[in-house]
Amino acid sequence: MTDSSIGTPEQLRDPNYFPAIYRAVPLGIQHVLAMFVSNVTPAIIVAGAAGFGFGSNSPDFPELLYLIQMSMLFAGVATLLQTVTLGPVGAALPIVQGTSFAFIPIMIPLVAGKGVDGLAALFGGVIIGGLFHALLGTVIGRIRFALPPLVTGLVVTMIGLALVKVGIEYAAGGVPAKASGAESYGSLSSWTPALIVVFVTLGLKFFARGMLSVSAVLVGILVGYVYCLLVGKLPVEVISGSWQRSAAFALPQPFKYGFEFSFAAVIGFCLMAFVSAVETVGDVSGITKGGAGREATDKEIQGATYADGFGSAIAGVFGGFPNTSFSQNVGLIAMTGVMSRHVVTIGAIFLIVCGLVPKVGGLIRTVPIEVLGGGVIVMFGMVVAAGVSMLSDVVWNRRNMVIFAVSLSIGLGLQLEVMNVAPGSANALQHLPDTLRVLGASGILPAAFIAIVLNLILPETLADEATEEVSGGMAGHGRGALVKDDHV
Repeated sequence: MTDSSIGTPEQLRDPNYFPAIYRAVPLGIQHVLAMFVSNVTPAIIVAGAAGFGFGSNSPDFPELLYLIQMSMLFAGVATLLQTVTLGPVGAALPIVQGTSFAFIPIMIPLVAGKGVDGLAALFGGVIIGGLFHALLGTVIGRIRFALPPLVTGLVVTMIGLALVKVGIEYAAGGVPAKASGAESYGSLSSWTPALIVVFVTLGLKFFARGMLSVSAVLVGILVGYVYCLLVGKLPVEVISGSWQRSAAFALPQPFKYGFEFSFAAVIGFCLMAFVSAVETVGDVSGITKGGAGREATDKEIQGATYADGFGSAIAGVFGGFPNTSFSQNVGLIAMTGVMSRHVVTIGAIFLIVCGLVPKVGGLIRTVPIEVLGGGVIVMFGMVVAAGVSMLSDVVWNRRNMVIFAVSLSIGLGLQLEVMNVAPGSANALQHLPDTLRVLGASGILPAAFIAIVLNLILPETLADEATEEVSGGMAGHGRGALVKDDHV
């Protein structure tokens, strides 16, 4: 799909090459469109879990707009750190940063039902976790041994499994409608917009080419949005009112929600920083291989990790969420064949401009919850699929099956049991201190901890009969992609 009119093959593989501006601008905006929905969705989910803003008709409506605004602004700032660099911070590669889905299962228990008051501890965790993430840049090469595909694949799969429930709740009418017992929750009128988004997204992804395929989720949401306008589910007055109530320009406010030290938040964000750091290493390697046909250097990986961490810490100061490299943009570079970091810099500037204009957030806020649900069903399902893809690189012997089985069983079990009971009701972790209960409720951290420890301490081989009793005779008969590759 490389367009030779943009430059010579050598130029296209050069991160420092700057195409003609009339070509660079649309290429940069294309990067933004590919990640836009994914970037602002975490803000909407966290606000919904806390109980303000989206769909709740609360007086805290401006707070959701601010969170959306910060998501755009600091995705742009973090991307600039990667492309322009600041000393050792940044990889000087076309890496697009955005709000990470990985931290959502950590953030939801921290803010659940607390309203805006729950944000002080959350952003305290974002800041400290971001600084810790930056420190990982100095040792990232030495800790990768503790995070093989068995561990990272399990964690990414668990992240997706924690999120898919949110997509269904949104598609059925939203958490506020569910909590209030509204008749509309789960009705055909609620599901129809979500299904339209899913079908349009799938159709474009598989049968369209170029920009339409890359921005399939965004186009699907736009189609669902128009449908809601046509059938009256989204009154025009709501759009005009949101537009009028949003400022034309606003600067970020440091410590807008205060700063609170929460041990649970700090531990949760620091532990998830390991996962995010390893994901960034993979993305940097994918960019250099797909765009330049070479391996990433240690300096590039280190700089990218620094930018991840410092970008997240700066965002937390102003009310933004943790940032990480966006994998979908790695695929976009491989598709276009344009390795220029300056193209991505243009996209970063576009994001910053959007982040300084709250009216953009005001329009995003009017997207019906069911329409957003259709989009996140696809996105969160892809997170699960990405985890399964990583697990395909595992050699499924008896040892690895036991590690995966125990980690998944405890992690997913805690997630399903603790996160799905009413506040104040009995749950499996109710006798633990608040910090441990919050950390355990996501299921991801217990699963990751167990997988890492077992992977480090268990012997490389188990006796042939060691797992047959618990596996029904199916233990260790699958062969991972690494084994297959040996025979190619």
